[in-house]
Amino acid sequence: MKHPQKLAVELDDQSLTYCELLHYVQGLSLTLVNEYHVFPGEIVCQCVERSLSMVIGIMGIEMAGGVYCPLSPRDPQHRLHALIKQTKGRLVLVHDLTKSKFHHNIVLLDVNSILTNIETDSKIHVNRLSHVVVIPDNVAYIIFTSGSTGTPKPAQLRHRNFTRSIQSLVHVDIFNKNHTIIQMARCSFDLHVQEILGALIIGATVIMLHPRGNVDFEYLSTIMENKQITFLYTVPTLLQLFFNFIKDTEKAHAMQYLRSLCTGGERCSVQLVELLESIINNDCSIWNLCGPAETTLQYLFHRVNSEVDIETIPLGRPLPNYSCSVEDNFGLPVFIGQEGEILMRGVGIFAGYLDRDDLTAKALIEIDGELFYRTGDLVTMDNNGLLHYQGRKDHQIKLHGQRIELGEIERCLLNITSISACVVMKWNDDYLVAYVQSSDINEQQLREHCQSHLPPHMIPSIFIILDKLPLNSNGKTDRKLLPSPHFSFTNLTNSIELLLPTNDIEVSIHHIWCDIFNQNQISTDTNIFTIGGHSLLIMQLFHRYKIEFHLETNALSISNLFQHPTIIHHAQLIQQSINTIHTLDNSAWSSLHVILARASFAQERIYLDEQIRFSSEAAMNNMYVIPLLYRISSMNDHISITRLHHAFQSVITKHNILRTALYLYDKNGNIIQHCLDANIILNDDMKFNGLTIVNLHNDDSHYMTEMIQEILNQSDLFDLSKGRVIRYHILRHYHQSQDSTPYENDDLLSENDHILISIHHAMFDGASTSIFLRDLSLAYQSDDSLSMDENTLNYIDYSVHEHVMDMSLSRQFWYSQIEGYNIECSLSLPADRQRSSTNQQRSGVASIVEINFDNDLCTSFLNYASSHHLTLFQLGLSIFYVFLFKLTHGETDLCVGSINANRYRSELVNMIGMFVSTLPYRVELDPHWSFDEVVKYVQENCLSILEHSHYPLQHILGDNRSSQSNVSFLEIIFDFISVSKDMGYLYLNDATLEQMPLEQSAEVSKFDFSLTFQYNPLSDNNRLSCRFVCSLDLFEKSTISKIGQRFEYMLEQVFQTQSNNIPAMNVSSSINKLSLILPEEAEEMELVVFHRLDNIVNEAPASFSQARIWLDERSRFDLDKPQTAIYNMPFVYRLQPDHTLSIKQLRLALR
Repeated sequence: MKHPQKLAVELDDQSLTYCELLHYVQGLSLTLVNEYHVFPGEIVCQCVERSLSMVIGIMGIEMAGGVYCPLSPRDPQHRLHALIKQTKGRLVLVHDLTKSKFHHNIVLLDVNSILTNIETDSKIHVNRLSHVVVIPDNVAYIIFTSGSTGTPKPAQLRHRNFTRSIQSLVHVDIFNKNHTIIQMARCSFDLHVQEILGALIIGATVIMLHPRGNVDFEYLSTIMENKQITFLYTVPTLLQLFFNFIKDTEKAHAMQYLRSLCTGGERCSVQLVELLESIINNDCSIWNLCGPAETTLQYLFHRVNSEVDIETIPLGRPLPNYSCSVEDNFGLPVFIGQEGEILMRGVGIFAGYLDRDDLTAKALIEIDGELFYRTGDLVTMDNNGLLHYQGRKDHQIKLHGQRIELGEIERCLLNITSISACVVMKWNDDYLVAYVQSSDINEQQLREHCQSHLPPHMIPSIFIILDKLPLNSNGKTDRKLLPSPHFSFTNLTNSIELLLPTNDIEVSIHHIWCDIFNQNQISTDTNIFTIGGHSLLIMQLFHRYKIEFHLETNALSISNLFQHPTIIHHAQLIQQSINTIHTLDNSAWSSLHVILARASFAQERIYLDEQIRFSSEAAMNNMYVIPLLYRISSMNDHISITRLHHAFQSVITKHNILRTALYLYDKNGNIIQHCLDANIILNDDMKFNGLTIVNLHNDDSHYMTEMIQEILNQSDLFDLSKGRVIRYHILRHYHQSQDSTPYENDDLLSENDHILISIHHAMFDGASTSIFLRDLSLAYQSDDSLSMDENTLNYIDYSVHEHVMDMSLSRQFWYSQIEGYNIECSLSLPADRQRSSTNQQRSGVASIVEINFDNDLCTSFLNYASSHHLTLFQLGLSIFYVFLFKLTHGETDLCVGSINANRYRSELVNMIGMFVSTLPYRVELDPHWSFDEVVKYVQENCLSILEHSHYPLQHILGDNRSSQSNVSFLEIIFDFISVSKDMGYLYLNDATLEQMPLEQSAEVSKFDFSLTFQYNPLSDNNRLSCRFVCSLDLFEKSTISKIGQRFEYMLEQVFQTQSNNIPAMNVSSSINKLSLILPEEAEEMELVVFHRLDNIVNEAPASFSQARIWLDERSRFDLDKPQTAIYNMPFVYRLQPDHTLSIKQLRLALR
């Protein structure tokens, strides 16, 4: 390979080098040869949308020795099956967007699934392709051309035809290896083979477009500029529309890199050349090319010179390795200026029509031992030997660059039993008009029939129904006597009366239609196709609409304009597009059938946080593991390991997020998620497909705790890059009977055995647990695969939708929320240690204290929330703010991170995935506020955030020019968890497994300081609890324990559940009156700090300043260890010379 690292093909943000492309092509070829037994010369069809898969599919078929036959996804299903039947092909390459077009009796191969397998399998045995022999005379591909008999003609092109034709184009420098070539042609056009295979043969770079990207001029112009396109080839009609758009939108700079601009397929006008030259620069050549599929790409070429080509643009002369003869009806050469038919010979002569020797014999003739192709094109030759197009010898036409046999359309219409005769004609170079003889049919029926049997470009614009077609003296249809398709008032309305526009949008659309059709009035219910509309006019409307209504690129669909072809319908579509931003949240999201996309914002945050914040050697492994531990609690319950394993596999198969790889895509830091094929993950022999059985020979609970901690800390527990994101361990107490043999069935689990499920947080959140357990239970119960719907929205679809949402309003909201807050300044918490500015690494080891509230406090908490119409989250957050206010000695501008479920749409409620977001909740307290006032303020703040909770954290930080590593509110976290019934138990048939809490030693600290409330309404005792989980890097366990005590004490004051030695505090009193000084500390202060002298009664409580200093010293230092006194205020005095002082008197004075 000459240039393995050169960019071969690119589509938007995806790209492949020549080496990478070869890897995938070889893998697909091996699959075709080994698994589908494709043999040299076998026809293999492919029906895929524009994609990298299209390129790999074409080359894979060729490398396997097959014959590539493209099928257009735009063709109706009936036509696709007819073409497959004609080729006798048994295999069709498809992908998610096209597989539904084919019946079950056709063998379909999903290209994307094969490519996924190739990605995960690094070993491709290329030597197995060595027995595949492809010779130059083998047929390389088949292109269907329109047939006069009503059946498309499959033209066969050999390998040598194609390679030598490409050499001819390179020889005259129409394109070369230095070009960046944009792939414009549809796959039904043979030009797409030149744009893809031809470019790769010479070593150029191919730029693919997304589906319908060739008619989305906004997108197309962006690609032209950003990808620096140097070669463009398309039909004159599309060039006219595109360059008019470029001119109207003043985007000429998008064409600055063009060096070769080619057109062909229909007549090129002088006016078009003038338009092109007004936009392109002087370094760009304009080429007019000509050649049907039977001649392999092009055989005539002409480099346009506007100074010479004043009246018409000639077809030119033959390319190198081609020659032609122009003959009259008698087979004699014509004179200069005389009209004749082109007969062409050369390296591109095709191999004939597949299984149509009769047609081949008519098309190929032998003259003086040389094989010529009869083109049917009529031309004249000028004095310079240049050929000029005059028309066709038969009823074949070219419409908008598409070659059409009118007889094929006529045969299609004659298949309708009520039609006895039919004629189709081209009218004014723009329209197809069908004349039908019938007394029992209407236009709508005719159009629907054609739409289900013909490709879009062959559907007539107008149907004229006559009782009898005019005949000539020979009994044949007299085409000259057929009525002209005049667009009178009766054609311009579908109803009895003319419907006028009723709103501003309809008025604007009506004006555009009248301008295009040169009419004064058109009824708003008129079908555009009944007044001469066609595909290119729809495209013209599409771009006029985008300019007129300032629509976004993806806001309006061309296909929708086709399907709803009236002014009224177009106005409705445009109104919907205008409202897209406002209605996006309320519109249903649909499945996009993608397997490769950018990671969601939540996944990006988790992935980068694990890679950056916890990347040090001191950090624990698997910081983002979600462990679920369940125990068989009854001696009567038994579970089959094999059946459980199959149930896990069914759940993983159903939820593709559980078999999704996550990896950095490029040096720019883009993170990609890739849904792997279920067979790849489940056939992975690593540790029995994710299942590991651990036999516990020790019943000691401490031993099992250590075993769980060891499992959760395994370095190979997950591998995100390979989609290994879920593991499950069986912890089985392995008892033996007296004869030293196990008395239990090895496949059965029984009482006190445990199941440990470990899932990576990047693919799973707390709300996913109940969904996962439900499906696991169903799969175990049925012992069969779970039902799946291909159209169900998956997590990867959510990610794509999320990235294209308009978040401008939310951006403004969050910017105003954080504005003025110093997000890099940490709160003054009573930490035992501080991180240095140069070392921000975290170990992840946690200091934890758990507080279980008694029933009185729990009841007071719940009653307060109910009476004040608060959520438990809002009340808990309010308490946390007040606690921080007291703990930081009166800090009022507080900002903490809080966990949001972020399932803000109905489609996301029953989906497994990582949706959780961490958002900054900022408040500015007034120290004189009461607790009631704080709660009301926090509630309003939470409600305002709710509408904008989907805005990703990384955007908030980016808008404030901060990185995740130095943001204070990301280190102080609040969360509130309500335990549901589904989460507490796992039901496997009649067996019930109880969820077990993990010992604290197995937990990690992702943040410096976090508080989590947990409410379990199903519990009889301790329904409400909370946990402080803090980083051991900063806080000793004794410090966190004391903080927990102060928090509980403050809660008792707030809800007045105190005993006699706790001061009362009413919720309407100032939060300043709350105290964090514990009762025993208050007693010590009274005895030590304010030591009472005998017979003196003048004592008083300590001042706030005194209490703060005393409390801070007690909370920050261990009194049993020596340390530097920070609150020491030394006073040093020196005796003057010759002065003396009695020590005894000094002691008495100080006393």
